[in-house]
Amino acid sequence: MKTIFESMRQEPVGSSQKQSKWIATLSCTLFSLFLFSQEKDTTKVQQLDQVLVSATRATDKTPMPFSEFTKKEIAQRNLGQDIPMLLNFLPSVVSTSDAGNGFGYTYFRVRGSDATRINVTLNGIPFNDSESQGTYFVDLPDFASSLQSIQLQRGVGTSTNGSGAFGASLNLLTDSYATKSAAEISNSVSSFNSRKSTVKFSTGLLNDHFELAGRVSNLHSDGYVDRGFSDLKSYFLQGTYVGKTTLVKALVFGGQEKTYQSWYGVDAETLQSNRTYNFAGMYVDANGVTQFYSNQTDNYNQDHYQLHWNEKISSKIHTNLAFHYTKGKGYYEEYQQNQDFATYGLVPISIGGQTIDKTDLVRQKWLDNDFFGTTFSGNYTTSTTELVVGGSANKYNGKHFGEIVWAQYASNSNNSNHYYDYYGNKEELNLFAKLNYSLNQKLQFYADLQYRFISYQANGVFSNSVSESFHFLNPKAGITYKVTKKAALYFSYARANREPNRTDYENGNPKAETLDDFELGWRLSTSNVQLNFNAYNMMYQNQLVLTGALDPVGNPIRKNIGKSYRIGLEVDATIECTKKFSIRQNCTISDNKNIDFINDSGSGLVSLGKTNSAFSPKFIAGSIITYRPFNGFQFSVLSKYVSEQFLSNIDDSNSKLQDYFIQDLSIGYEIKTTKIFKSIGFLGMLNNIYNKKYVSNGADYGGGYVYYFPQAGINFMIGMNLKF
Repeated sequence: MKTIFESMRQEPVGSSQKQSKWIATLSCTLFSLFLFSQEKDTTKVQQLDQVLVSATRATDKTPMPFSEFTKKEIAQRNLGQDIPMLLNFLPSVVSTSDAGNGFGYTYFRVRGSDATRINVTLNGIPFNDSESQGTYFVDLPDFASSLQSIQLQRGVGTSTNGSGAFGASLNLLTDSYATKSAAEISNSVSSFNSRKSTVKFSTGLLNDHFELAGRVSNLHSDGYVDRGFSDLKSYFLQGTYVGKTTLVKALVFGGQEKTYQSWYGVDAETLQSNRTYNFAGMYVDANGVTQFYSNQTDNYNQDHYQLHWNEKISSKIHTNLAFHYTKGKGYYEEYQQNQDFATYGLVPISIGGQTIDKTDLVRQKWLDNDFFGTTFSGNYTTSTTELVVGGSANKYNGKHFGEIVWAQYASNSNNSNHYYDYYGNKEELNLFAKLNYSLNQKLQFYADLQYRFISYQANGVFSNSVSESFHFLNPKAGITYKVTKKAALYFSYARANREPNRTDYENGNPKAETLDDFELGWRLSTSNVQLNFNAYNMMYQNQLVLTGALDPVGNPIRKNIGKSYRIGLEVDATIECTKKFSIRQNCTISDNKNIDFINDSGSGLVSLGKTNSAFSPKFIAGSIITYRPFNGFQFSVLSKYVSEQFLSNIDDSNSKLQDYFIQDLSIGYEIKTTKIFKSIGFLGMLNNIYNKKYVSNGADYGGGYVYYFPQAGINFMIGMNLKF
């Protein structure tokens, strides 16, 4: 993977033996839990899936802003693009793609915060990489096809498991169980030789208790940029036991990705003359001819194992216990010219009396990591009280190593073909208590207290190894006042603390950062109108801000600054004008500033005073207008506007992304049948209908070296879905 490969680590001696014992103990525990659950009265099926995410999800009683994305809404746009692209029309969200068309490596920002600052959970299990803190949905291609719902919380949110949320929390809930057997085949084709094939099945509840469901997917795209191809495969398998008071889910899912590197972008001149140019893999051969290395690729496998046990003890009490294990392993490969032997532990050689100490070579940088642990919670609910108490304990072991797979000149080496071996280990403990209490019919009180402990050891990040521990106490509190039965005011305060990631340590001696988040909002909910106004003030201390630069493998480089803030107003509305016509619109107006910013100009430190935060547009707007002339058919116009944004924190007018406005068209038609198929669905999208040449991401390396990531012009996507 691109961001975490530079953060490579080695397992400590004895950890494999400890891990084997841990897994053995876990297996026995899980088997006992499963036997216990089978003894329950199962005369009636009861839906308990939502309990899996109750510790991390917000409700209308939570005084914080959030957006929901249902299974139906996901299906209306799911033609192969990754999850960040599907989120693009939610409030305060900006999405982008390295390859330019939504396949392969994709990213999103919320309120100007990138994915390393967004807490992501899968069924309540942390998904952010422990070291880089980033999220890589390319490792789970077509995961949207196995999702029941998505919730995006803006600000600190209610995140309780995993890394601290400094911009947003994204909670993903996988498919519920099906009571009846079903099957589904989906195929789509798109511009740039893109295609997706998906097969899903469910046995339905066998003997009213057991269900087995699964999915396999295969995706390919040549990408918008040159050689920006993606070859992606994924699977999802779920076994469920359902009782009257018991739900046990065992899940195995994962993916395999191979993508050509496209994370460098293009300079301003090339952007104008050849916007799809990709210099990744470029080298000059012995005849002086420019070539491109054909296997300049990123290769990674990731497999997830989850087991959830939810038990309803009584009408007021239920518990949730989960165990998880994630295995990740892969590398990126690249051609390097004129490399010093000493850098790779190689010994100079003599050819024809001439000493050779440089060579062309092909290297692979590997990550081999294990992430495992448990999450647990207990819920107590009455007519006036909702109390959730729980926590998590997780451990990450990573090995990072580099290999030379080919060299122009052979040489004896001190360490075979390995030229580095690093490690990074991280342990995390989290305990929390959340309370929603109704003082009366109009006034509700919310409180949340989290304790988080992190221990991190690593080497290979700079001259000294890292060995640090952090103790964070994160309080949250708020009130909700029901003005009427349909309208409510809310106010909340939340504090979040975050530890630096590995890339931060590689580029300096970073400090932990702190956020104080104030949210003030008003909600209106009627049968045909959902309206939300939310004002926020996010005040940072020692914020690790993006400098605009990337390291050699595309990691955003950050540095601590003193004080900074993000203040803004978000408006989100869904209006069902008639049974046939609906409007869903949102906009965000914000001011994002660094206070008393000190810049290292290369010749000394310069105080620039108050400056704009990088990658933080002042205005973002999204709109989806849908018309349904008859049952089964719908037509939508999707619009997105993002104002200009700086690529660094020094207000450099030559380092900007220009504003852009794009529109997509979506057409869906579903035919209900009674014979072979339950339904036949058709979905088509025409993206960027005005062929806008826009750029949604960039990098500023300083010294005038600014690079841009162009996105695709007008392009189409067509799909067909058969349900049995």
